[in-house]
Amino acid sequence: MDTALQHLLERVRAAAADATPLRLCGGGSKDFHGLAPEGTPLELRPLRGIISYEPTELVVTARAGTPLLELEAALAEAGQALAFEPPHFAQAGRQATVGGMVAAGWSGPARASVGAVRDFVLGVEIINGQGELLRYGGQVMKNVAGYDVSRLMAGSWGTLGVITEVSLKVLPQAPAQATLVFDLDEQQALDALNRWGGQPLPLNASCWTQGQLWLRLRGAQAAVQAACQKLGGERLPDDQADALWHSLREQQHPWFAGRGDADALWRLSVPQTAAPLPLPAGVAAPLTEWHGAQRWVQAPRAMAKAIAAAAQAAGGSATIFRAAGAGEISNWPIFDPQSASLQAVHAQLKRAFDPHGIFNPGRTGL
Repeated sequence: MDTALQHLLERVRAAAADATPLRLCGGGSKDFHGLAPEGTPLELRPLRGIISYEPTELVVTARAGTPLLELEAALAEAGQALAFEPPHFAQAGRQATVGGMVAAGWSGPARASVGAVRDFVLGVEIINGQGELLRYGGQVMKNVAGYDVSRLMAGSWGTLGVITEVSLKVLPQAPAQATLVFDLDEQQALDALNRWGGQPLPLNASCWTQGQLWLRLRGAQAAVQAACQKLGGERLPDDQADALWHSLREQQHPWFAGRGDADALWRLSVPQTAAPLPLPAGVAAPLTEWHGAQRWVQAPRAMAKAIAAAAQAAGGSATIFRAAGAGEISNWPIFDPQSASLQAVHAQLKRAFDPHGIFNPGRTGL
């Protein structure tokens, strides 16, 4: 066992012994989201490095503190990638890590087509709230019997355990891709996406805002070429298309940059088939991704009740993703309100993994 891992084990065991809260610290690139965690910082960045990578097996295993850029560069050298396109949200002095990627559970533009982070997690090594080093899953897809703890860690925000190591499924880079642009209003764009979704087309990502729909196709050369001919639209040059999807993944697109000083950034999760939402007066039309399932809205925090009501009426939910003030934490519960029975399950899981409640108390609002 290396020194960095041994140090973490000793810190967690000492914290468990006297019920000292610990605040798990990775690259800090996602600290703007959720509620402010409490506790003594537990630094995870020293726990870094790619442990194993088998391109022929489409599996990579890396330590939690490994910079995400480092992992993606290694995959790119072999012509492979993380298909779910995790956002980095890197800032000055803050860099996304592999552990933070899994703990946050955030996915990029291709989420609706390829799946989420948790769909690519094959196995994890964690330290639980009693200072025990545990392994779940493995390095193959069919490795789960019973409760799938590995994927449970995706989106847990460090509240169940300290992720120390992750095994991920990777995929070859697509042999062909194309981005098409259509001039459509919001309802027309949603109708088109739902119509195309029922056809054998290599849809990979989509985005609508300000009267334009961008559609990315990925797959075999013949499939992409045939889809372009069938759908029409204007094809973006490849360099412009790459810049577009990167800007959407990292929230650097002009739509995000144009947010007013008093506006928070809201993330609305609704069914793909939901109609345009009746947003409060004065709120601009959203930026829509994931074929209609993810809608970004810019509005003051004072409109929380109306925005939440609009999302709930469509069968979804709303949360503040970024606070209005630059550098401020969103100060909004990460998890949506759940039924009493589901909250009981959450509480039981928390007690099982972290019986002393030492990991990131207050972080999620549960």
